Amino acid sequence: MVSAGIAVKESPVRLGMCSYTLRTMTRAQVIAAMKQLKLTRLNCKDVKDHLPSTSVEEEKAALADYAANGIDVTAVGTVYFKDPKDFRKNFEYAKTAGVKVIVAGDPTPENLPAIEKLVKEFDIKFAIHNHGPEDKVWPSPLTVLEAVKNMDPRMGSCMDIGHTMRAGTDVVAAIRKVGPRLFDMHAKDLAKPDAKDSQVAVGEGIMPIPEIFKTLIAIGYKGNVDLEYEIFPDNPMPGVVESFAYMKGVLAGMGYKA
Repeated sequence: MVSAGIAVKESPVRLGMCSYTLRTMTRAQVIAAMKQLKLTRLNCKDVKDHLPSTSVEEEKAALADYAANGIDVTAVGTVYFKDPKDFRKNFEYAKTAGVKVIVAGDPTPENLPAIEKLVKEFDIKFAIHNHGPEDKVWPSPLTVLEAVKNMDPRMGSCMDIGHTMRAGTDVVAAIRKVGPRLFDMHAKDLAKPDAKDSQVAVGEGIMPIPEIFKTLIAIGYKGNVDLEYEIFPDNPMPGVVESFAYMKGVLAGMGYKA
């Protein structure tokens, strides 16, 4: 708790939502959930009608809905980069959305130079999402860093902290190491460090959220911390509410208004 009389500063840690968390909900329900949570930042995915990628008109209609409700689409993704013929289309999708970050899944190291050219052309950051030990190419943000460290500075990481922990990587140390190439963060919590099926609401597990937030502030992180709560897809809101209450409580204890 913050003592009475102490000024509360705006939080440098910007909390947001991955729309994948609400993947069984319609766009209207996502908007209602964001209002309930008093959130304005949304990492939007092409799931249900959240942010369609098959039609520019449908994408623009979704963006208009979000804007009318005070919701800022801050990133798109996860967008998958498996087929080179889709790469430009993916960047056009992000450009239409008006975002500066693509959260990207499954690019091959061999395709990174072609993607780097599009990053330079569109001036959109490319944040590779790590997926833990099952992902033999991008298990950890440190794997991502090794691949992009000599590329354009807009080539970087979306660190999924749950998958990072399961890969055996120290999350806090990884934040420091990835540093300016950390463009987005997907937040979750685990009851066991190596068990994917042990996900719990943030604050109920072993993830060092206070240290993560302190480290993000220390490195001057400018991206968002987007909740990606992947369990109970048909009824996510109880865990979502609990997760944001905990994260906001941590920030309040640091003297910040979330």
